[in-house]
Amino acid sequence: MSDIVLLLLIVVLLVCLIVTVLGFLLYSGLLYEIDIKTGPPPVRNVTIAYKFKQGSYKECGGAYTETCSIGPKLSSIGVFYDDPKQRPADQCRYVVGSVLCEGEEKPDEELLKLYEKFGFKVFSLPEVSHAVTTTFPCTTPLSYILGPYRVYPKLTSYIEVQYHYGCLSTKCLR
Repeated sequence: MSDIVLLLLIVVLLVCLIVTVLGFLLYSGLLYEIDIKTGPPPVRNVTIAYKFKQGSYKECGGAYTETCSIGPKLSSIGVFYDDPKQRPADQCRYVVGSVLCEGEEKPDEELLKLYEKFGFKVFSLPEVSHAVTTTFPCTTPLSYILGPYRVYPKLTSYIEVQYHYGCLSTKCLR
């Protein structure tokens, strides 16, 4: 009888482990619906503190951790330049940083100096009239790995289709 109880306990623990792992994957964005749009960008001109990195996109989590540890209440930003299927992982380029201010606001001088102290560069992105945009939840460290691998192929195919039909202009906004 104790063998049956032990076996049942092992099965219950395995089911709990599987449910936990699946929940973590779902929470990290594994099945998140990626919605790509062309239109007015969600932000106006922004000032960002960033670091340029080169290497596998799987290694970007540390850069996000660094930028979030300096400005934990600021929004994070990541720009991934290369398609990891077209370029070797060690040559992929990306920028990771924090949004210091948006619009006509001026960045906090102390925060600006703090980011610069840790080797971040500061840059103001100008306002644009329209852009191709998407979002992906950044809820766990795994999200930073899943994001580029899930978003990039869909973004690429969307841009190729829109470009093919001549819709990457304001006349085809969705």
